[in-house]
Amino acid sequence: MKRLISFALITLVALTFLSCGPKNKEEKLAPELAEDARVQFEKERYKEAIEIYTKLRDWYPFDKLAIEAEYNIAEAHFKMEEYDEAALAYQEFEKLHPRHESIDYIIHQQALCYYNRLDTEDRDQSNALKAFSILTRLVKQYPDSKYVEDAEKEKKDCLKSLASHEMYVGRFYFKSKKYQSALNRFETVLEAYSGLGFDAEANELAGKSREKLAEEPEAK
Repeated sequence: MKRLISFALITLVALTFLSCGPKNKEEKLAPELAEDARVQFEKERYKEAIEIYTKLRDWYPFDKLAIEAEYNIAEAHFKMEEYDEAALAYQEFEKLHPRHESIDYIIHQQALCYYNRLDTEDRDQSNALKAFSILTRLVKQYPDSKYVEDAEKEKKDCLKSLASHEMYVGRFYFKSKKYQSALNRFETVLEAYSGLGFDAEANELAGKSREKLAEEPEAK
Protein backbone atom coordinates (compact mmCIF):
# COMPACT_ATOMS: atom_id res chain seq x y z
CA MET A 1 0.00 0.00 0.00
CA LYS A 2 2.87 2.36 0.92
CA ARG A 3 4.55 1.61 -2.40
CA LEU A 4 1.31 2.39 -4.24
CA ILE A 5 0.97 5.75 -2.44
CA SER A 6 4.63 6.59 -3.10
CA PHE A 7 4.21 5.76 -6.79
CA ALA A 8 1.11 7.95 -6.98
CA LEU A 9 2.91 10.88 -5.36
CA ILE A 10 5.89 10.55 -7.71
CA THR A 11 3.54 10.44 -10.68
CA LEU A 12 1.70 13.56 -9.45
CA VAL A 13 4.96 15.49 -9.00
CA ALA A 14 6.16 14.42 -12.42
CA LEU A 15 2.91 15.53 -14.06
CA THR A 16 3.05 18.86 -12.25
CA PHE A 17 6.61 19.42 -13.43
CA LEU A 18 5.72 18.56 -16.99
CA SER A 19 2.72 20.91 -16.92
CA CYS A 20 5.07 23.82 -16.18
CA GLY A 21 7.30 23.04 -19.12
CA PRO A 22 6.86 22.85 -22.89
CA LYS A 23 3.66 21.11 -23.91
CA ASN A 24 4.90 19.86 -27.27
CA LYS A 25 8.12 19.51 -29.20
CA GLU A 26 7.69 22.89 -30.86
CA GLU A 27 7.66 24.79 -27.57
CA LYS A 28 11.04 26.11 -26.46
CA LEU A 29 12.72 26.29 -23.09
CA ALA A 30 12.75 29.54 -21.13
CA PRO A 31 16.32 30.57 -22.08
CA GLU A 32 15.57 30.00 -25.76
CA LEU A 33 12.43 32.10 -25.59
CA ALA A 34 14.29 34.83 -23.71
CA GLU A 35 16.97 34.96 -26.40
CA ASP A 36 14.41 35.01 -29.22
CA ALA A 37 12.54 37.86 -27.51
CA ARG A 38 15.76 39.79 -26.88
CA VAL A 39 16.66 39.62 -30.57
CA GLN A 40 13.23 40.89 -31.60
CA PHE A 41 13.37 43.66 -29.00
CA GLU A 42 16.78 44.87 -30.16
CA LYS A 43 15.51 44.91 -33.74
CA GLU A 44 12.64 47.11 -32.52
CA ARG A 45 10.12 44.44 -33.43
CA TYR A 46 8.29 45.10 -30.22
CA LYS A 47 5.03 43.33 -31.00
CA GLU A 48 6.92 40.14 -31.79
CA ALA A 49 8.98 40.57 -28.63
CA ILE A 50 5.83 40.97 -26.52
CA GLU A 51 4.35 37.83 -28.01
CA ILE A 52 7.44 35.79 -27.14
CA TYR A 53 7.87 37.32 -23.69
CA THR A 54 4.22 36.57 -22.97
CA LYS A 55 4.76 32.91 -23.86
CA LEU A 56 7.81 32.79 -21.60
CA ARG A 57 5.88 34.34 -18.72
CA ASP A 58 2.87 32.05 -19.15
CA TRP A 59 4.77 28.81 -19.79
CA TYR A 60 7.43 29.30 -17.12
CA PRO A 61 5.84 31.47 -14.40
CA PHE A 62 8.31 30.30 -11.73
CA ASP A 63 11.45 30.81 -13.80
CA LYS A 64 13.52 33.89 -12.95
CA LEU A 65 13.37 34.78 -16.64
CA ALA A 66 9.62 35.33 -16.22
CA ILE A 67 10.39 38.48 -14.20
CA GLU A 68 12.58 39.74 -17.01
CA ALA A 69 9.76 38.98 -19.44
CA GLU A 70 7.25 40.99 -17.39
CA TYR A 71 9.69 43.90 -17.25
CA ASN A 72 10.33 43.88 -20.98
CA ILE A 73 6.67 43.55 -21.91
CA ALA A 74 6.11 46.90 -20.20
CA GLU A 75 9.19 48.36 -21.88
CA ALA A 76 8.07 47.21 -25.32
CA HIS A 77 4.64 48.80 -24.92
CA PHE A 78 6.33 52.01 -23.81
CA LYS A 79 8.66 51.98 -26.81
CA MET A 80 5.62 51.71 -29.09
CA GLU A 81 3.97 54.59 -27.21
CA GLU A 82 1.15 52.29 -26.15
CA TYR A 83 1.03 54.16 -22.89
CA ASP A 84 -2.17 52.70 -21.44
CA GLU A 85 -0.84 49.17 -21.89
CA ALA A 86 2.59 50.17 -20.62
CA ALA A 87 1.16 51.85 -17.51
CA LEU A 88 -0.82 48.73 -16.62
CA ALA A 89 2.22 46.51 -17.19
CA TYR A 90 4.46 48.71 -15.02
CA GLN A 91 1.80 48.84 -12.29
CA GLU A 92 1.46 45.06 -12.32
CA PHE A 93 5.23 44.68 -12.17
CA GLU A 94 5.44 46.97 -9.15
CA LYS A 95 2.65 45.06 -7.46
CA LEU A 96 4.32 41.68 -8.02
CA HIS A 97 7.90 42.78 -7.36
CA PRO A 98 7.81 45.75 -4.95
CA ARG A 99 11.42 45.16 -3.86
CA HIS A 100 12.92 44.84 -7.31
CA GLU A 101 16.24 46.65 -7.67
CA SER A 102 14.80 48.88 -10.42
CA ILE A 103 11.51 49.70 -8.73
CA ASP A 104 12.23 53.47 -8.73
CA TYR A 105 12.70 53.27 -12.50
CA ILE A 106 9.46 51.32 -12.82
CA ILE A 107 7.54 53.99 -10.89
CA HIS A 108 9.12 56.77 -12.95
CA GLN A 109 8.13 54.96 -16.13
CA GLN A 110 4.57 54.75 -14.86
CA ALA A 111 4.57 58.51 -14.46
CA LEU A 112 6.03 59.04 -17.93
CA CYS A 113 3.14 57.06 -19.42
CA TYR A 114 0.95 60.01 -18.40
CA TYR A 115 3.53 62.81 -18.53
CA ASN A 116 4.29 62.07 -22.18
CA ARG A 117 0.64 62.76 -22.93
CA LEU A 118 0.32 66.18 -21.32
CA ASP A 119 -2.23 67.99 -23.43
CA THR A 120 -2.91 71.57 -24.44
CA GLU A 121 -4.56 73.99 -22.01
CA ASP A 122 -7.97 73.58 -23.59
CA ARG A 123 -8.05 69.82 -23.09
CA ASP A 124 -8.66 67.46 -20.19
CA GLN A 125 -5.83 67.48 -17.64
CA SER A 126 -6.26 64.00 -16.15
CA ASN A 127 -2.85 62.92 -17.48
CA ALA A 128 -1.19 65.84 -15.72
CA LEU A 129 -2.92 64.92 -12.45
CA LYS A 130 -1.96 61.24 -12.70
CA ALA A 131 1.64 62.00 -13.65
CA PHE A 132 1.98 64.51 -10.81
CA SER A 133 0.58 62.02 -8.28
CA ILE A 134 2.99 59.25 -9.29
CA LEU A 135 5.99 61.58 -9.48
CA THR A 136 5.19 62.89 -6.00
CA ARG A 137 5.10 59.30 -4.71
CA LEU A 138 8.43 58.56 -6.35
CA VAL A 139 10.13 61.57 -4.75
CA LYS A 140 8.63 60.75 -1.35
CA GLN A 141 9.39 57.03 -1.32
CA TYR A 142 12.79 57.15 -3.03
CA PRO A 143 14.37 60.54 -2.25
CA ASP A 144 17.84 59.23 -3.15
CA SER A 145 16.80 57.89 -6.55
CA LYS A 146 18.67 59.15 -9.58
CA TYR A 147 15.28 59.88 -11.15
CA VAL A 148 14.27 62.44 -8.52
CA GLU A 149 15.88 65.38 -10.32
CA ASP A 150 13.94 64.63 -13.51
CA ALA A 151 10.82 63.94 -11.48
CA GLU A 152 10.95 67.38 -9.86
CA LYS A 153 11.16 69.08 -13.26
CA GLU A 154 8.33 66.94 -14.59
CA LYS A 155 6.18 67.75 -11.55
CA LYS A 156 6.63 71.44 -12.31
CA ASP A 157 5.58 70.87 -15.92
CA CYS A 158 2.44 69.12 -14.68
CA LEU A 159 1.60 72.04 -12.40
CA LYS A 160 2.15 74.50 -15.24
CA SER A 161 -0.20 72.49 -17.41
CA LEU A 162 -2.86 72.51 -14.69
CA ALA A 163 -2.41 76.24 -14.06
CA SER A 164 -2.61 77.01 -17.77
CA HIS A 165 -5.86 75.08 -17.96
CA GLU A 166 -7.31 77.04 -15.03
CA MET A 167 -6.37 80.31 -16.74
CA TYR A 168 -7.92 79.14 -20.01
CA VAL A 169 -11.21 78.27 -18.31
CA GLY A 170 -11.12 81.50 -16.28
CA ARG A 171 -10.68 83.62 -19.42
CA PHE A 172 -13.57 81.77 -21.03
CA TYR A 173 -15.85 82.50 -18.07
CA PHE A 174 -14.73 86.13 -18.01
CA LYS A 175 -15.55 86.59 -21.70
CA SER A 176 -18.89 84.88 -21.09
CA LYS A 177 -19.59 87.40 -18.29
CA LYS A 178 -19.67 84.64 -15.68
CA TYR A 179 -17.51 86.68 -13.36
CA GLN A 180 -17.87 84.65 -10.17
CA SER A 181 -16.83 81.46 -11.93
CA ALA A 182 -13.95 83.34 -13.56
CA LEU A 183 -12.85 84.75 -10.21
CA ASN A 184 -12.86 81.28 -8.67
CA ARG A 185 -10.49 80.05 -11.37
CA PHE A 186 -8.10 82.98 -11.07
CA GLU A 187 -8.00 82.67 -7.30
CA THR A 188 -7.21 78.96 -7.66
CA VAL A 189 -4.21 79.86 -9.81
CA LEU A 190 -2.98 82.38 -7.24
CA GLU A 191 -3.46 79.98 -4.32
CA ALA A 192 -2.51 76.61 -5.76
CA TYR A 193 -0.20 77.46 -8.66
CA SER A 194 1.66 80.55 -7.50
CA GLY A 195 5.08 81.20 -8.97
CA LEU A 196 4.54 79.33 -12.22
CA GLY A 197 4.33 82.40 -14.47
CA PHE A 198 0.62 83.17 -14.28
CA ASP A 199 0.46 85.36 -11.17
CA ALA A 200 0.40 88.75 -12.91
CA GLU A 201 -2.37 87.88 -15.35
CA ALA A 202 -4.37 86.01 -12.72
CA ASN A 203 -4.15 89.03 -10.36
CA GLU A 204 -5.24 91.42 -13.08
CA LEU A 205 -8.18 89.32 -14.24
CA ALA A 206 -9.23 88.54 -10.67
CA GLY A 207 -9.36 92.28 -10.00
CA LYS A 208 -11.42 92.92 -13.11
CA SER A 209 -13.77 90.07 -12.15
CA ARG A 210 -14.36 91.64 -8.74
CA GLU A 211 -15.05 95.01 -10.37
CA LYS A 212 -17.61 93.44 -12.69
CA LEU A 213 -19.25 91.62 -9.81
CA ALA A 214 -19.50 94.88 -7.87
CA GLU A 215 -21.29 96.49 -10.83
CA GLU A 216 -23.96 93.80 -11.01
CA PRO A 217 -27.47 94.72 -9.71
CA GLU A 218 -27.39 91.97 -7.11
CA ALA A 219 -24.19 93.35 -5.60
CA LYS A 220 -25.72 96.84 -5.33
